[in-house]
Amino acid sequence: MSTPGSESERPLPIALAIVVTALGVFAMLTGPLLGQRLGLGFRAQIAFATLLLSLPALGVLARRPPARRSALGPGLVDRRAVGLSILLGAALWVGSVGLIELQSLFLPPPPEYLELFRRLHAALAPASPVDGLVSLLVIAVLPALCEELVMRGVLLTSLAALVGRAPAVFLTAAVFGLIHFDWIRLAFTFVLGLILGFLRFRTRSLWPPVAAHVTINALTFALAPLVDDPAQPYTPQPVLGLACLVAGAAFAWPLFRALGSPAAAGRASS
Repeated sequence: MSTPGSESERPLPIALAIVVTALGVFAMLTGPLLGQRLGLGFRAQIAFATLLLSLPALGVLARRPPARRSALGPGLVDRRAVGLSILLGAALWVGSVGLIELQSLFLPPPPEYLELFRRLHAALAPASPVDGLVSLLVIAVLPALCEELVMRGVLLTSLAALVGRAPAVFLTAAVFGLIHFDWIRLAFTFVLGLILGFLRFRTRSLWPPVAAHVTINALTFALAPLVDDPAQPYTPQPVLGLACLVAGAAFAWPLFRALGSPAAAGRASS
């Protein structure tokens, strides 16, 4: 079986990985403005900016098959692993609700933030089943694919070759949290980045983190507007938050343990 240092699987050099990531983030930030100038609609602007995030990585990986195999991972993913990853994503979503509720006791979201969140979901609200699938693709599937490719595919594997797995997971999680430019969700995105990073190494594949990430995005898109009442002022619910955090963690831990084998992954990458 190949190793990360072999000709068949080799991460990008760390300097190139950082440049690719930085270029992708810059392109993502300028994407909405460029999309407006191109006359794209709101959903198309989101999709355009998301694709721009991954474009530098895709360009480099297309020319470097060993780096591409390193980014995607040598681990085989079956239906069981995908199913467990989806369940893990659902458990993490429940936990995220609890984390944000508890955080709101100390850092409540300002009214303008909640209004922006509501307008975003209103703009993405589906007018038909097909329209709903398009919104789901734009807000859930595409961001998960592009963000995981750049964060857990390119940056994480390159950092791990330099500083080791655990430090690489923490550093990548910090970058993952910062690129969302959302201080309300900073703690959640950082914790999510930690879990997805360790999941990437545990399963030796990029696809379980992608499946979990898609699930979290999809549940946020589908359920958040249903539990939000614009007519009522937002009030933190610490009891509900603690219950969600405990329940999410209680379900997520055994699912995470069921995914992959640390011993096998260590032998495959040694």
